[in-house]
Amino acid sequence: MAKKPAPETSPVADFEQSLEQLERLVEKMEQGDMTLEESLAAYERGVALYRRCQQALEEAELRVRLLGDPDAPAKAVPFPDTPGSGHDGA
Repeated sequence: MAKKPAPETSPVADFEQSLEQLERLVEKMEQGDMTLEESLAAYERGVALYRRCQQALEEAELRVRLLGDPDAPAKAVPFPDTPGSGHDGA
């Protein structure tokens, strides 16, 4: 019998999980007890978690835009610029 695929987590839940993992990883790295190899692996994992957080935030922004005007999401007013948001404010 075939297994059912695991249910997908919502972007918000994924963001919260990824952010929590990222925070724990940063705390561990700040302790300074890791080898160079462990530090590199942790850094790579941190970058991946950061990217997942960014993607979840972008998906949330799109959902908000679609809720504002589902027929013309491109006409929605963008969120205010925040550091690292990728918006150049132009």
